[in-house]
Amino acid sequence: MASKCHFTLLCFLCFLFLIATSVTAQNPTFACDTKSTPSLAGFGFCNSSLSFSDRASDLVKRLTLQEKIGFLVNKAIAVSRLGIPTYEWWSEALHGVSYVGPGTHFSTLVPGATSFPMPILTAASFNSSLFEAIGRVVSTEARAMYNVGLAGLTFWSPNINIFRDPRWGRGQETPGEDPLLASKYATGYVKGLQETGQPDTLKVAACCKHYTAYDVDNWKGVQRYTFNAIVSQQDLDDTFQPPFKSCVIDGNVASVMCSYNQVNGKPTCADKDLLSGVIRGDWKLNGYIVSDCDSVDVLYNNQHYTKTPEDAAAITIKSGLDLDCGNFLGQHTLAAVQGGKVSEADVDNAITNNFIVQMRLGFFDGDPRNHQYGALGPKDVCTTANQELAREAARQGIVLLKNDNDVLPLPGKSLKSVAVIGPNANVTHTMIGNYEGTPCSYITPLQGLASYVSTVYQPGCTNVGCSGNSLQLDNAKSAASQADATVLIVGADQTVERESLDRVSLLLPGQQTTLITEVAKVSKGPVILVIMSGGPFDISFAKTSSKIPAILWIGYPGEKGGGALADVLFGSFNPCGRLPVTWYPESFTSVPMTDMRMRPDSSNGYPGRTYRFYTGTPVYSFGDGLSYTTYKHRLVQAPKTIYIPLEEGHTCSSEQCKSVNAFGNHCQNAAFQIQLRVQNSGAMSGAHTVFLFTTPPTVHNAPQKHLLGFERVYLGPGGVGDVTFKLDVCKDLSVVDETGSRKVALGAHTLHVGTLKHSLTLRV
Repeated sequence: MASKCHFTLLCFLCFLFLIATSVTAQNPTFACDTKSTPSLAGFGFCNSSLSFSDRASDLVKRLTLQEKIGFLVNKAIAVSRLGIPTYEWWSEALHGVSYVGPGTHFSTLVPGATSFPMPILTAASFNSSLFEAIGRVVSTEARAMYNVGLAGLTFWSPNINIFRDPRWGRGQETPGEDPLLASKYATGYVKGLQETGQPDTLKVAACCKHYTAYDVDNWKGVQRYTFNAIVSQQDLDDTFQPPFKSCVIDGNVASVMCSYNQVNGKPTCADKDLLSGVIRGDWKLNGYIVSDCDSVDVLYNNQHYTKTPEDAAAITIKSGLDLDCGNFLGQHTLAAVQGGKVSEADVDNAITNNFIVQMRLGFFDGDPRNHQYGALGPKDVCTTANQELAREAARQGIVLLKNDNDVLPLPGKSLKSVAVIGPNANVTHTMIGNYEGTPCSYITPLQGLASYVSTVYQPGCTNVGCSGNSLQLDNAKSAASQADATVLIVGADQTVERESLDRVSLLLPGQQTTLITEVAKVSKGPVILVIMSGGPFDISFAKTSSKIPAILWIGYPGEKGGGALADVLFGSFNPCGRLPVTWYPESFTSVPMTDMRMRPDSSNGYPGRTYRFYTGTPVYSFGDGLSYTTYKHRLVQAPKTIYIPLEEGHTCSSEQCKSVNAFGNHCQNAAFQIQLRVQNSGAMSGAHTVFLFTTPPTVHNAPQKHLLGFERVYLGPGGVGDVTFKLDVCKDLSVVDETGSRKVALGAHTLHVGTLKHSLTLRV
């Protein structure tokens, strides 16, 4: 989401600014501070007893057209005659308060903030309460920084795009490939960021991005700025839209960001159907719509979608855009109004949406230190509890993919030394991924392991690129040949996958495979392979190797990731993470990343995408993940047949139908329950995620399998617990048809829980 190709430069400038300012104290100015300026009390927009809409209306009426236009851009103007300071809308909080975006920076007063794992690893916990808990901590730290003038109140996070293609550089920012998981993550994180316990007020304002069907950044020369995503209505409504719908309806998010790309020939920020029609009309957004940075400029200058810049300003505002991250609307809206292309009333509507969000945040209530979060300050950032939550989040997300002969957990007391090898074995910044902030402190993998056992460290390669010149094989082999166990920590970093950089291969970079196989050949003790990455890799060679008995994926695990890894390896924590994405074989790279189709096409060998549709054989599957204990499932209660009552005269009462509409009177009282009993049959306590999948009847090109729900249960050795899934026939057992309409598929649905299967038939 950076301003076109200036993302790297922006981050560098932010870094220089941080060093140069070294701010020790802040004296921020706040709007409607009637205590310091009593004359402001006469303005209606400063009267907190009025409704937000009335206050916003009062403010808009007091502004000139030129002033109004100054509130259409992320760097909103100051209006000194009304006591309104300038405001920077652009701040980021993807997995902690970030220095990316000009609205937030760190100083000697607040030198860092808690840096949680990247969302792809947090999502692997499948823990909805954790998603919300992280959001609460991030918003508390953000409010604390706002009170001392170091942060804004509007944070353009989370990224809830579907991780459709394993090569996407930004997949690390997302909750993964499944629409339900992405929806649950969006709702939980947004609630954690926003909820105050008081109706229609905001702690901070979240933003779900990038709307919509955005998941190509820079692949073989195809740039996100000009990419036209050709998406069927079925795939749009079945795969790409559900997280955004949940974010708006269930999460009550305060903002949605439209993306750079076009969808079916229209720039998303100029698509009235997608913005005014769906987000604000169908979903009833209570907030504002913002462009990705310079998106309006891009649709004019890069996509050449309009003939004039005034046309670009007009079409975006009239389509429903309220705020431009950039200067384009600030430069061209006046001429657009004067030329009759857009009305001043359209501008009024846009800035009213923006002002109401600021009012819900308390921006127009004077000094925040006199209000609900006024006591927060630097003492509330990087607390011990917050940093421990970062470590716990990483522990819960780490996925154990292989554990032959129960080689893990490692017997710490009986090991004299462990060789710690690999280009990611002692990294710091790599662990916090992108859209990062300055962390409180780091625990590297090497430091984490060294807290349990004596270690011998060799990088093996000087960087993850692991080219011939950087390969240091002899020293690595020597260390492994003498140690009681070897932990190889490899994978990726932001030089391999990031915003504006998609991968072209699913193999480990450079000579990492050589490093792994050669070290494994000579290792004295068991070899544990650890993959640190956002996206998946084809590690078939390691999966099938008897020389590598254990494999873990740890994502980008945040500031305390090294400690979390050690906790898992030495058994202080029983791993419970599950893969939120499919790990494809390298052969999948023959599929063009630009082909947006989700469903397979047997006529031309197109294999489909994600676990819901992929017809090939994955390296690892969505939901894979092992534990140090074993769990058994037993079905306690589930219906075998459900009858759907149709209205008299319904076509399907007399004709054989494959499906019926997923709305109407027949959908009332359509709830049912699935009850399961779970037993920990092993010797170690642990948390277990119970997945409920369904395979629907083969109608409307339905998914071969999709997730209905997930629940976590914590059980001690021999412990038993009940898990209940509350389902609705029309919501949960419906599929999206070829036109984008939801239909309840009639016939046999196969429910899956682990190896357990149950047939449920829907009849009319």
